[in-house]
Amino acid sequence: MDKVKQIISLLENGQHEEAINNYKDILKDGSHEERFVLAEELLQFGFLEEAKALFERLLQAYPEEGELLVLLAEIEIDLGNEEEAILVLEKIAHNDPSYPQALLLLADLYQMQGLFEVSEQKLLQAKSILPEERVIDFALGELFSEEGKFLDAIKAYQKVLKTDEVIAGVNVNERLADVLSASGAFEDALPFFEKALEHKLEINTLFSYAFTALQAGFNRTAIEKFNELKELDHEYHSLYYHLAKSYEREEELENAFNSIKTGIAQDEFNKELFFYGGKLALKLGKEDEGVDLFRQALALDPEYTEAALTLNKVFLKQEQYEDMLEIVTLMEQFENEEPQILWDAAVAYQHLEEFSQALNKYQHAYTYFKQQPDFLSEYGYFLIEEGKREEAAEIFKQLIKLDPENGEYTDVLERITDEYM
Repeated sequence: MDKVKQIISLLENGQHEEAINNYKDILKDGSHEERFVLAEELLQFGFLEEAKALFERLLQAYPEEGELLVLLAEIEIDLGNEEEAILVLEKIAHNDPSYPQALLLLADLYQMQGLFEVSEQKLLQAKSILPEERVIDFALGELFSEEGKFLDAIKAYQKVLKTDEVIAGVNVNERLADVLSASGAFEDALPFFEKALEHKLEINTLFSYAFTALQAGFNRTAIEKFNELKELDHEYHSLYYHLAKSYEREEELENAFNSIKTGIAQDEFNKELFFYGGKLALKLGKEDEGVDLFRQALALDPEYTEAALTLNKVFLKQEQYEDMLEIVTLMEQFENEEPQILWDAAVAYQHLEEFSQALNKYQHAYTYFKQQPDFLSEYGYFLIEEGKREEAAEIFKQLIKLDPENGEYTDVLERITDEYM
């Protein structure tokens, strides 16, 4: 073993080349014990191929030794050789003490390949051998969670928590909280987030806690936790949108707007922050700021339909029809087929007295809005103004079918018929 100790010392001192030269002697002429001990040490230092060669040499002497096969399979997995790892693990006998561990590794490999049913079979087989082994329950929880089988995942994690709060370095309370939240049981998830944070304050867990509190309707808790997260890491960009949403639900619009502005300062390429900021600005009566924010959202994404439509609503209210057409032109440039853009264009052209253009847009929009009374009413009155009485009559007949109790439509249709037809 002196030779092995010398190699380990060389590795610890960073003399890797000399250590590997000496390793070759152990590979060729070392005892089984020396090869096993050195292989484990080489694994710790990341020399996977060298460790693999030693285990393969040992397997020549002990071809059915489960522990060696498991160690070799783990190396194959680390090297990215999943298929080779499966072949190695399948060599382990069912009565070998290492067989349950092999089943866990096989389950993990099949899960990575998306073969969830096979993975579950391997885990349940391991569970039948070791019914009280919490690592298996945890693995089942992970599998069920990935599959979206939330109730099964919850049961599996709850079994783990009977004895362990941490498995393989993973906080099981956090896992259970995440799956409860994913299943829609937001309020039930909150105590488990609290326990997870008591064990270790971790910013992603804190974000999940705050976001789940928001989804559960506990806005004040969400505000508190998002602000706590901001103090820990002000560059955690995702928090600002949701912090603003929390404030808005509490009708603290100035705080919501300030949160968005802070978020924009941290993440100036996030179109959603600009858009949401624009909507908040409108609620606060800050139309100019809102328009500016919507324009910046469109600058980041010229095909951002929701921002374009909202901006056009503001321009329509302000009677800024040329600005409306600027947005329409931008959308048309990217072949945006949003029907509302056609309607916006029709209205803008009508107010700018470009009637032929307005008619063209109304006719195109009609395809999409023929069951929409507000559109048909605007279109019908426009046709009357343009002297297109027959077309207008058809529109008002359609309106009457949609709303027979509306006397105004009947009166207009009668007037058209009496005066022109």
